[in-house]
Amino acid sequence: MCDNTMVMEPCRPIPEGTPALSEHDIGHLLSHVDDWATGDGCIEKTYQFEDHYQTMAFVNAVAWISHREDHHPEMIVGYNACTLSYNTHTVKGLSRNDFLCAAKADHLVES
Repeated sequence: MCDNTMVMEPCRPIPEGTPALSEHDIGHLLSHVDDWATGDGCIEKTYQFEDHYQTMAFVNAVAWISHREDHHPEMIVGYNACTLSYNTHTVKGLSRNDFLCAAKADHLVES
């Protein structure tokens, strides 16, 4: 189950030159989201669905969140699965915004 405080927290603009999160901070934030993995400067998770309609409903909901938060994931979309990958280009790694959006995506499938 995702951290509901993270679901409610909005993403914040990150000024150019802000450092990426430390490994310690990444580990701490990973403990607040379910089944996300780190690698190559991003966090990633694959969601499984029963059919294409559910997959596309999820993709559209993530797109709405991304637009609202102005923080956009890479998406790989298949018939019954969607992989999300978040990173923050301005920090060339991970920021708190990545974990906030991960929690919001998790919340979509929990509700």
